[in-house]
Amino acid sequence: MRAVVMTAIMLIAAAGPLATGASHAQSSAEALEPPSLERGAELWGKCRACHTLEPQGRHMVGPRLHNLFGRKAGSLPDYRYSEAMKQSGVVWTEETLDAYLAATQEFMPGSKMYGGLAIAQDRVDLIAWLKQQAGK
Repeated sequence: MRAVVMTAIMLIAAAGPLATGASHAQSSAEALEPPSLERGAELWGKCRACHTLEPQGRHMVGPRLHNLFGRKAGSLPDYRYSEAMKQSGVVWTEETLDAYLAATQEFMPGSKMYGGLAIAQDRVDLIAWLKQQAGK
């Protein structure tokens, strides 16, 4: 019996973080660099085709993102959101925005936005820049 327990312990230790319930995303998040605001500003170039940051900025294909963090998804009264966005119950935080940008349609099926940023470091950089530029 003791040999079975020792074998199980060795297998769990060899399997690493996945065996103890840590996700792959958590283990790879540790390898990310600190946010680069310069890179975030460059990445904003992809977003500004559809979004603005100004407090009274006009809506484009997507809504303005001023004061995005802490705001309930789909809550600006003067933008026509998808039903998926309006009904999602999501509040935009660094974590929810990261998950959304990583896989927009998987995170919120039926939302209007397609695309996002597949590279985790790009999301870290953009989100840090957005927090600085968009208020809140």
